Amino acid sequence: MRELYMKQRMMSLRGNFTVRDADERDVYFAQGSFMQIPKTFLVADSNQKEVAFITKKPFSMLPTFFVEVDGMERLTIKKEFTFLKARYSIFGAGVEIEGNWWDMNFEVMRNGELIGRVDKKWFSWGDSYRLQIVKEEDEILFVSLVIAIDYVKASQAAASAGAT
Repeated sequence: MRELYMKQRMMSLRGNFTVRDADERDVYFAQGSFMQIPKTFLVADSNQKEVAFITKKPFSMLPTFFVEVDGMERLTIKKEFTFLKARYSIFGAGVEIEGNWWDMNFEVMRNGELIGRVDKKWFSWGDSYRLQIVKEEDEILFVSLVIAIDYVKASQAAASAGAT
């Protein structure tokens, strides 16, 4: 099982992340767009090669996010219509989330088999996560999923703050 550590850069208006391995070597970088519609995130490897792209669907009634890996749409994250608590569904790649994904402590399953875990690190500057990934071929999808969920949470928090 490979461990990666993802940290959001503080004071970034774009929503930039650096993903490092256990030896603190940079593995992936994610850069969010700034003041652009639709909001996007580009995920690149340590050689600056694009490996994933995350897009928020513009002008939709309920927020919807698309995750592309290697140029193919792999996941859709969509907010469901509810009156009380925000709820999102994840479609594609046979992926299901178990645990508390709103607090960023969850397991990701594919067809009933564990593909990885996410744990939020508390008491750190910016959002920091530990990712445990079972299979190397799921690594980019897994990193992209965590970035997308983090953005979903940030969007919801911003919308809630604006409503008060």
